[in-house]
Amino acid sequence: MKFLTWKIQLSLALIGASAGLYALNYLIFRDANYMLRLFLAQLGFLPISVLLVTIILNQLLGLRAKAAKLAKLNMVIGAFFSEVGGALLRTLPAYDQRLPDFQPRVAHISHWTGADFAGFSQGLAENDFDLQLQEGDLEALRDFLLQKRDFLLRLLENPNLLEHDSFSNLLLAVFHLAEELAQRTDLSRLSAADRKHLSGDVQRGYLLLLKEWLAYMAHLQDRYPYLFSLALRTNPFDPFATPEIQ
Repeated sequence: MKFLTWKIQLSLALIGASAGLYALNYLIFRDANYMLRLFLAQLGFLPISVLLVTIILNQLLGLRAKAAKLAKLNMVIGAFFSEVGGALLRTLPAYDQRLPDFQPRVAHISHWTGADFAGFSQGLAENDFDLQLQEGDLEALRDFLLQKRDFLLRLLENPNLLEHDSFSNLLLAVFHLAEELAQRTDLSRLSAADRKHLSGDVQRGYLLLLKEWLAYMAHLQDRYPYLFSLALRTNPFDPFATPEIQ
């Protein structure tokens, strides 16, 4: 209500100022015809002014603000991969029975362009993977995710996530997987139905993680070549990757 009152007061003040200036113009020059022509000319330009200011200029400012938010969010994404995502990319492939087919496709990505990263990511689907939970250590995965629970919660509290749906979906998928694993009393004695359900949760998180990792790698390649160099030397899908410069 206070905001509306302020807007009304400002509107009345501006209208009053405009009327006062027109009245002053008439008192000085006594030329009502000229004032009418000037008023109509300015009124004719008003739609163009609205177009320039409220649509084009606001759109440009909005894009600039969004780019600044996304730049800050990419710093958050980098922290996620340093704390959680990188470890998951080294852990979850152990569950994948189709890893021998997938791994060579992303082992050598140093020559990829932004379009290559985007195209490969868009082509990924859940049927590209076959995750079998008995092939990995579910208890270790659960303990790791629960250890990072507070970190994930802090990321979810970041308001900038509203500008990045894919990363928000990834965080929710990882957090959901942690909650699912935490609710099981004995991960070594899962029923077939429960194992299938958890496999779906792991596969969903794995797919979203890979897509976000590819997008982040493209961002590093474009903006931060020195960080991209380290990411290549720690590529979890390159069996010969080493952080040391050879």
